[in-house]
Amino acid sequence: MTTKTHTLNLSTTQKTQWLDITASLQSLVDISGIQTGEMFLFVPHTTAAVTLNEHVDPDVRHDMTLGLNEVFYEKNTFLHAEANSHAHIKSSLIGTDQMLLIDEGSLVLGTWQGVYFCEFDGPRTRRLVVRLRGH
Repeated sequence: MTTKTHTLNLSTTQKTQWLDITASLQSLVDISGIQTGEMFLFVPHTTAAVTLNEHVDPDVRHDMTLGLNEVFYEKNTFLHAEANSHAHIKSSLIGTDQMLLIDEGSLVLGTWQGVYFCEFDGPRTRRLVVRLRGH
């Protein structure tokens, strides 16, 4: 059993941004040589997240942002001093971790699925911790 841990450094350029990191993650699988196993993703930030969703039509990212912003918008009645409570809520809702399967040296994803790093309080420099385990 092989275990490898990597940290991806990601730079966002917008307040809310969906970075398609699917190809970068597959590259880590390729480099590792793991054919069968798991990839665990962890975002060590409280205003960012990681998720799987459609990555073919960019309108989905737009609509996800629009929907989240309609429900969790910036309010001047939030008490948090940094005025980014909406970003904390989005991070908790989307989640800061994902587990992906690896089979025959490839990430197991649905036809339309991709992996997104979700920025909710950018622009910032962020980290994503990636742990691969398998053989």
